[in-house]
Amino acid sequence: MQRWRGAGVVGIAMTDEIVFQHGTTMVRRLRMARGEAMPCHRDPFQRVAVVLGGNLLSIEFRDEGESQRVEITPGQVEWEEPSARVHRAVNIGRQPYEQVTVFLLDRPDAVAQPSE
Repeated sequence: MQRWRGAGVVGIAMTDEIVFQHGTTMVRRLRMARGEAMPCHRDPFQRVAVVLGGNLLSIEFRDEGESQRVEITPGQVEWEEPSARVHRAVNIGRQPYEQVTVFLLDRPDAVAQPSE
């Protein structure tokens, strides 16, 4: 059973664009307005995430309805390990959220964050 909070989306729709890909390296830019959420997905690959804007996210997990509040700062850089746990990020902050992520894929045609 899915239990998701934070649906009230105001402003422009979330954008998720691939800005560069060469072989197994993909760079993606994600933007979310206040209240917007990513689709449910999992993260099967190592990646480096660079926060460009925003201040607060909620990571909501599908399996138990659990969520984690994550304070973020523009300029923050994180190494992230793979995870099979299905989740989504919701921008619960006061500012638009923007991130550039470098994905280290296992093959050029891999899906960086498969939807669930």
